[in-house]
Amino acid sequence: MEYLPKDPAILVSSVNMLLRDEEFDSLESLCYAFNREPQEIKDYLHGHGFVWSDNQKQFRPIGYDA
Repeated sequence: MEYLPKDPAILVSSVNMLLRDEEFDSLESLCYAFNREPQEIKDYLHGHGFVWSDNQKQFRPIGYDA
């Protein structure tokens, strides 16, 4: 993957897949590899109904982030 997608659903899927498949060990390392700020990604996806779950190390729909 050369860049992170802009579409929110595809972005969530891509980020979660890269973390799940252990391509990256944290959201921070993933973001820095793609020259993005973690808070920028969190804010963008929050505006589209997703929130970062520290417990699960993935983005989840708001309300399902426990």
